[in-house]
Amino acid sequence: MSPVSHATSEPRGPGRWTIRFEMHLPYAYEALWPALTTAEGLLGWLAAADVLERRLGGAVTLRWPNTGTTVSGQVTAWDTERVAEYTVSEHGRIRFHLEAVGTDSTVVRFLNERGGSEEERLDCLAGWHDHFERLESFMAGHPTDWAAWTDARWAELRASYASFSRT
Repeated sequence: MSPVSHATSEPRGPGRWTIRFEMHLPYAYEALWPALTTAEGLLGWLAAADVLERRLGGAVTLRWPNTGTTVSGQVTAWDTERVAEYTVSEHGRIRFHLEAVGTDSTVVRFLNERGGSEEERLDCLAGWHDHFERLESFMAGHPTDWAAWTDARWAELRASYASFSRT
């Protein structure tokens, strides 16, 4: 069973919300950290990091190879091997918090705070879920082949999140 389960989402005022994921991954935090904080790691599951200054206040520009969407911003929190946070245009605050569990597994707590419509919230829930499944695959040695990417899995997840929202 995948360690990626459905996210929670909380309203934070009109047109604002927070998405949270918590995953228990069977990898040491030293192995996960580069996947979340280096250009090579991010490309394997999330986006191309065209600019990534790995320090508090550093610049960051992420480009999704499957859509061409590009966002820029800053590194707004940085605690080596524990917390990486990027605040970028369009996607808001993106925070990864790692907590070691023993020597060979890690809990990743993810938070995304941003604004947008209900449709955008559902898109983001599905998008992040899809990307975290890709992170799991990347950590197992199978980076995303962006040239072969389709939105089929995203569409399944989007429908699932939409059904939860109607209940």
